[in-house]
Amino acid sequence: MAPRDYYEVLGVERAASEDHIRKAYRKIAFENHPDRNPGDKSAEQRFKEATEAYEVLRDGEKRRRYDQFGHAGVGAGGPAGFDTSGFDLADALRAFMRDFGGFEDLFGGGEAAAGRASRGDDLQLRLKLTLEEIATGVEKKIKVKHLKTCATCEGRGGKGEEVCSQCRGRGQVRRVQQSIFGQFVNVATCPQCRGEGRTVRERCKVCGGEGRVPDSETITVRVPAGVADGNFIPMRGLGDAGPRGGTPGDLIVIIEEREHPLFDRDGSDLRIDVPISFVTASLGGRIEVPTLAGAPASVQVPAGTATGHVVKIRGRGLASLRGGHGDLVARLIVWVPSRLSAHERKVLEELGASENLKPPRPGKGLFERMKDAFAG
Repeated sequence: MAPRDYYEVLGVERAASEDHIRKAYRKIAFENHPDRNPGDKSAEQRFKEATEAYEVLRDGEKRRRYDQFGHAGVGAGGPAGFDTSGFDLADALRAFMRDFGGFEDLFGGGEAAAGRASRGDDLQLRLKLTLEEIATGVEKKIKVKHLKTCATCEGRGGKGEEVCSQCRGRGQVRRVQQSIFGQFVNVATCPQCRGEGRTVRERCKVCGGEGRVPDSETITVRVPAGVADGNFIPMRGLGDAGPRGGTPGDLIVIIEEREHPLFDRDGSDLRIDVPISFVTASLGGRIEVPTLAGAPASVQVPAGTATGHVVKIRGRGLASLRGGHGDLVARLIVWVPSRLSAHERKVLEELGASENLKPPRPGKGLFERMKDAFAG
């Protein structure tokens, strides 16, 4: 089967520029690289075929011979000295590595990508909120200091943009080293263009060639009801601008919860200790329990309530991010006065003489409990 026309393989016109040919090959290589399509023989063949075409058309002399003689001009024994008849997958991968680095470099996993500006840094900001603000949700205006795109050079870093002379637009420099184990290729970010593949002849005087300048602005953060300490809200694109037109990073707003003087938080539930009198604990009655919303809740205390008795008030806790509300959990504490009048003391002494008001004796010992158990 006769090989296809190289221009047809890459999908370019015969008058296409070297840069156009490079871009067309890069796109096909991206789609058909063996690492991206493991076990797919048809993709492997397309990758090899495209690389073979690129190897001829990227070289001025080989391209001239191909245009004049076709495949015969670059075949075995051809005048161009490039034999495509034995061009296999290993050859294709080596050619790909030479101009584009590893597979990770091409798809963004490498240290730098040719012609791609770096992303700006993410920033963090801690936002302190009261329980009242968390209960209802809140909007907060905060001042953010970050790097913004330079308005003078519009983020380009200066005038006269051109391909980096050191890495020739690849964003990387390679150094081949020989060792007893074979040949090693060291790939590093280009120090001249810092991995972007381009430089400017005249740097911007405002930003010094960075393409960004320090600035501050006031932004609004919308906090939903029910957030918790440690939750965070990402503000896309409000971090530092990337150098020389790079994508801006994000602003990460981290929630910090202020301690409340009355309530403790347990997830979406609120907990509070409520003191009650000895009389209310003994006789029962209604008491008012403070709520976060302000208006107290009326609760019935049963007669004979002891310290530590818990009363739940449904739905009076915090909103949950998953929907619904938590409860308000009131722990009742029998309050004992530290000072008594003479009359109060006398009344209590009279009550204390009653056998019914005396506490029960301590529980039975281990031996007596075992005896009762066996007797039952």
